[in-house]
Amino acid sequence: MIFEKSINFAEELDRQDPLKAFRDQFLYPEINGKKTIYFCGNSLGLQPKKTIDHLQTELEDWKNLAVEGHFRGTNPWFEYHKFLKKGLVELTGAKDGLEVTPMGSLTSNLHLMMVSFFRPTNQRYKIIMESGAFPSDQYAVETQCRFHGLDPADAVIELAPKPGAYILETADVINCIEENRERLALVLMSGIQYFSGQLFDIETITRAGHQAGAMIGWDLAHAIGNVPLFLHDQQVDFAVWCSYKYLNSGPGGTAGIFVHENHGRNGSLPRFGGWWGHAEEERFQMKKGFKPMTGSDGWQLSNANVLSMAAQKASLDIFLAAGIDNIRKKSLLLTGYLNYLLQEAAMGSGIFQVITPKENRGCQLSLWFHDKGKRIFQELLDQSIIVDWREPNCIRVSPVPLYNSFQEVFEFSQVLKKLLV
Repeated sequence: MIFEKSINFAEELDRQDPLKAFRDQFLYPEINGKKTIYFCGNSLGLQPKKTIDHLQTELEDWKNLAVEGHFRGTNPWFEYHKFLKKGLVELTGAKDGLEVTPMGSLTSNLHLMMVSFFRPTNQRYKIIMESGAFPSDQYAVETQCRFHGLDPADAVIELAPKPGAYILETADVINCIEENRERLALVLMSGIQYFSGQLFDIETITRAGHQAGAMIGWDLAHAIGNVPLFLHDQQVDFAVWCSYKYLNSGPGGTAGIFVHENHGRNGSLPRFGGWWGHAEEERFQMKKGFKPMTGSDGWQLSNANVLSMAAQKASLDIFLAAGIDNIRKKSLLLTGYLNYLLQEAAMGSGIFQVITPKENRGCQLSLWFHDKGKRIFQELLDQSIIVDWREPNCIRVSPVPLYNSFQEVFEFSQVLKKLLV
């Protein structure tokens, strides 16, 4: 599409938007009584209006049924995690509900996955991950290595972009896998890099890792609900994610895991066990001897956080109604329009550049500021525009297709342009 830098053009794109009705299904924060332009869904998604209804249903059952709500409620709590599986299958490209489970938090889930999928030997003990991965992932990998008696400085291979570049080339990842194929135990990367916004080639990297004899895991915190995923067909071994970003589940919302059926049916695979991962039909017999459920459910530890999952279900219902392919189609257009306007705004200023790749990205664009970045971030906030600041000099801007408009993108670009002067 040939873009135009006019409010009329943006308004026409909004009129033609097949997803425009979904904007009314979300609640928007205000600053000084003014509705914000909210471009921070990559950090915390907006609250769906239906969230309170979903929560109220469970609160009423808790009030009226107490413990009996586990089996007699509107949505019996004993199997509440199952009510989210249809949406998670859609968003991850899982084969079926056996491969996905909402549970825990991202980092605790990553530790649980590494118990099963990082099993170093004297020969194979290396982990490849991207340099500058989200700190929680770095800490998890570091401490897992130390738990196994390994020195992280030796065991962890961090892949960085070439000098002067911001993006990690797929070829460099593949070359590193090949160079370390005899010693490699695990490749663990982000589906979308949180700082740069780069979407990695999950299929190609996964295939290369398997050919080298390694396990492959993905942190999908910034990818799920943002881009279509095909984890089953691409033979991903495991994946983890949080749900409070693009999945709009609320702060600290229940996270989730994917375990490919190749592993989910293997009950002998080492893992840390818990009551809710034990064979469902025997759970209340209170017997010793852990028998994991088939599929990803066998990695559960404790019973469902029902109130948090109720909030997630409210959002997943919207995703199912909208369709992830439709969301992606609008996202490409919305972010493409933002990129066009940003390039025009930055022209000649020398103050910032967009470091997110044009082809391989989700909704996020990362703006690398050479000057004035922190001041401009604060001035945007003062004008009721919420974006995201990341040290040392990056503003992340994420127009989310379910609740952001082309007009908002245009208005943001005009405000930013004035602040650059």
